[in-house]
Amino acid sequence: MNVFIHPERTKWKDLVARPEDDASAILEKVREIVGEVRRSGDEALTRFTKRFDAYEGSLRVSEEDMRAASNSVSLELQDAIVAAGKNIERFHAAQRTDDIKIETQPGVLCGTRKVPLEKVGIYVPGGTAPLFSTVMMLSIPARLAGCREIVMCTPPGADGTIHEAIFFCAAQFGVTSVFRVGGAQAIAAMAYGTETIPKVDKIFGPGNRYVTAAKMLAAADGVPIDMPAGPSEVAVIADAEADPEFVAADLLAQAEHGTDSQVILITDSKELVSSVREEIDRQLVNLPRREIAATALGNSRAVVLESVNAAVDFANQYAPEHLIVLTRDSESVSRQITNAGSIFIGEYSCESAGDYASGTNHTLPTNGFARSYSGVSLDSFQKQITYQKISRKGILSLGPVIETLAEAESLAAHKHAVTVRMRAAEISSRAMAGGNDDSV
Repeated sequence: MNVFIHPERTKWKDLVARPEDDASAILEKVREIVGEVRRSGDEALTRFTKRFDAYEGSLRVSEEDMRAASNSVSLELQDAIVAAGKNIERFHAAQRTDDIKIETQPGVLCGTRKVPLEKVGIYVPGGTAPLFSTVMMLSIPARLAGCREIVMCTPPGADGTIHEAIFFCAAQFGVTSVFRVGGAQAIAAMAYGTETIPKVDKIFGPGNRYVTAAKMLAAADGVPIDMPAGPSEVAVIADAEADPEFVAADLLAQAEHGTDSQVILITDSKELVSSVREEIDRQLVNLPRREIAATALGNSRAVVLESVNAAVDFANQYAPEHLIVLTRDSESVSRQITNAGSIFIGEYSCESAGDYASGTNHTLPTNGFARSYSGVSLDSFQKQITYQKISRKGILSLGPVIETLAEAESLAAHKHAVTVRMRAAEISSRAMAGGNDDSV
């Protein structure tokens, strides 16, 4: 971990930068994969799955395969998944909001109505860590929102196997179809459809740089995605009173995600940095994924600033995916954070809780996108339709305003659509000779 003592604010831009790679080379490779899938469909998927995952066989996972694999999940893990799922469901169900219905002026009724996306695609990374928790985080709000189809893609092993907990979660939380396809080719399949995998209305899920690049290409082509979500990251704001063991554990928990993960410690205490580095060395040797974590730590930083307030400013500039606040007044400090995917407040609020079971969603914006993006929520799986209903009284009242605005924009047909209705409304009103106006 690289240490920076009281860097000038002019240097912060460099310190909040994420690890760089040859993005143009990745994008070119992904563009080729996406193009092949669009042109050749299942044939390209089969070819890429053999090339990248060494698997040849059926892309679609049968219900029998899912049941058989699910049955091998231990009762302890099943109970833990169900318990976590209940918390995730409670939190996302609480995000339901009532439709809006308001009369903006007499005779002019406006409103909103939320409707679910019909068909969504979720990508579940496999690789060195089978992220079955991602199945929970995406399928539960999709089901609550009312999505009719939840299509899941995840990379298989060479023998076609997929971690049994992924299958258990898929069956438990309403996934309607599962496919043995990973990487950029899976994103392309869900974005454009193949003979086997249906085209979806929106794509969700984290992944490596190739998956992220494929999602960005799809988005540029008009296929909605949840957010740009690349390598995972965490920032920890800690003062001199923070427990070094806790800080080190949180940094390592994120570092073990992948070699391209980034962790940052922001503090007002040089002594804490020294203690945390000692703790990292002590804890690292016991981690099964210590080589991955150690490589990630090479991209990571400890930044010592003059105060906790300065640490808040730095964190807001960094805009982390996860932010842990371990300070004397963690609640107050957390309220000053404006840019973060998810905040973990106080010494017992480890980031692992949000990854699995507290209830919040772990699909969050990375790479500084927390400045403008939110994490996945119930609203991510819905769209909002607005409507208006205008009565005869309403068009007579509002019509002149619309006519004036349309005329000012030189849009005569817009004005005419109002004028003919006002003329009809006036005739109808005279004919009614003082009768009751229709209502909205």
